[in-house]
Amino acid sequence: MRTVLKISLLVSLFTIFYAISFNSLSADKPNMNTQIDFTNDQEAGNWIIVNDTVMGGRSRAGLAVEDNMLMFGGILSMQNNGGFASTRRIEGPLNWKGKGQLEIKVLGDGRAYQFRLRTNRYVDGVAYVANFKTKDGEIQTFQFDLDEFTPLFRGRLVGNAPKLDFADVSQLGFMLADKKPGEFMLKVAHIKQLL
Repeated sequence: MRTVLKISLLVSLFTIFYAISFNSLSADKPNMNTQIDFTNDQEAGNWIIVNDTVMGGRSRAGLAVEDNMLMFGGILSMQNNGGFASTRRIEGPLNWKGKGQLEIKVLGDGRAYQFRLRTNRYVDGVAYVANFKTKDGEIQTFQFDLDEFTPLFRGRLVGNAPKLDFADVSQLGFMLADKKPGEFMLKVAHIKQLL
C-alpha cells in the first residue's frame, strides 16, 4: 500500500512539475501567434467570403493567397438592396493580448475598407469596425488602437456593446461597403499585434 502511495505521489509531483515547466516555456515565447501572414498558401483555408448575397444582393467576391498576400477582390453591386462584400478569418488561434495595437499592411485600390473584429463565433452579430482608406497601387501600413473600433450591427451603432478587448477576438476580416459599384481588389500582407 505504501509503495502505491509513493508512486501516486511521485506521479502527482511529476505532473505538477511538467505543467509548470511547460507553461513557463510557453510564456517565454515572445509574440506567439500574434501575427497572421500569408507566406503559407494554406492560410487561405482559414478565410471565407460573406457577401450581400446572404440578403439577396448581387455582389461577388473571391479570395486567394498569391505572392505572400491575401487577395480579396470582386465586384461590388448595389442591386437588390445589396452593397457589401467581405472576407472573414474564422479558423486558427490568435492568442492576442488585451493591450497594444493591431497593425495591417495592405496594397489597395484607392477605396475605403473596414477592418472588422468579432468576439464570438457567430455568423451575424456585433462587429467592432475601424475604417481605413487605401491609395491605389500603394503599400500602406495602418495601426489601430482599441478605441478606434466602433461596435456596429448591420451598419448601426450598438450603444450597449461590451468594451472591446483584443484578447477576446475570435474572428476578423475586411469589408467593402462604400456604395460605389464596380471592381475592387484589396491585398493584405499581414495582420499583427504590436505590444
